[in-house]
Amino acid sequence: MARHALIAGVSGIIGRHLAELLAATPGWRVTGISRHKHDLPAGVSHIAVDLTDEAAARQALAGVAPSDIFITTWLRQPTEAENCRVNAGMVRNLLAAVEAEPPRHVALVTGLKHYMGPFEAYAKAKPVTPFREEQPRLAYQNFYYDQEDELFAAAKRQGFGWSVHRPHTLIGYAVGNQMNMAATLGAYAAICKETGRPFVFPGSPEQYQAVVDVTDGRIIAKHLLWAATEPGARDNAFNIVNGEVFRWNWLWPKLAAHLGVAAADYPGHAQPLEGQMAGMEPVWDRIVAKHGLQDNALNTVASWWHSDADLGRVIENFTDMTKSRDLGFTDYQNTVRSFTDAFDKLRAARVLP
Repeated sequence: MARHALIAGVSGIIGRHLAELLAATPGWRVTGISRHKHDLPAGVSHIAVDLTDEAAARQALAGVAPSDIFITTWLRQPTEAENCRVNAGMVRNLLAAVEAEPPRHVALVTGLKHYMGPFEAYAKAKPVTPFREEQPRLAYQNFYYDQEDELFAAAKRQGFGWSVHRPHTLIGYAVGNQMNMAATLGAYAAICKETGRPFVFPGSPEQYQAVVDVTDGRIIAKHLLWAATEPGARDNAFNIVNGEVFRWNWLWPKLAAHLGVAAADYPGHAQPLEGQMAGMEPVWDRIVAKHGLQDNALNTVASWWHSDADLGRVIENFTDMTKSRDLGFTDYQNTVRSFTDAFDKLRAARVLP
């Protein structure tokens, strides 16, 4: 049967990679939704809608009738209570807008804060690694939990199957995404090269030395497609990472070499990017002019706060993939190539020099 995918957050790392994959997969038609239209993959149609507005969502999505919905978007708020209200509301509004013609499958992307806690209570409870899907919810307010509850309630009312996907740090191509570590580190390297600053790992000693993993945008796209088409995956939550682990003290020199800078010796303590890069907008503008880059502001390309949160952790964090493996998902992604491929694509698009 022909399938029609509706991707919420199509301009983000996950949404874009998923749109590319589905548009190239026979039998799939793809519609992306976001607040603003961006440069989308060929063959992907677009609906502009703000999912925080219930009436606007109902109007924009009337008659769309997707067979599959992929929710890959969120909006950061100043408190976790607001995160819960706004982000759970978007899930509720989206699923209510299609209730006249319910989908057959809805996938929700959350993340590893399911195990580590929200920003306001991050790592207060020391989680057991590797993270496994059967670990219970933490005793903290968490917008991921509220999003899941909206999904489960709608599935019960409308009869669709669901899947929840929990990636780690996302690596891939996107511009203006608040979770894009590849673009952030690429901009950091460019500024270091321009100013003669050392390209030093900015995170904590624990993170520099600990076992960690990441999620390539391409592998989560494959995982989302797999869960939508594998009967055994119905009504399940899954972790999704590249399938290998690494340490930043091993990876950092490899990234530096690809970006054309020398990896500085680690000083033994965190030097957050928000502090290092404060006031660097004129330097970035000079880099843009010198190299003929897209005219993007520095805060559009780089998300210092999010990379600081990832790299500044003081706990170990990596993920078990046994549940997906047992059900037949065996794809794997080389992590060095996750970063270098993203750097190369950002350079080819004239986002990075």
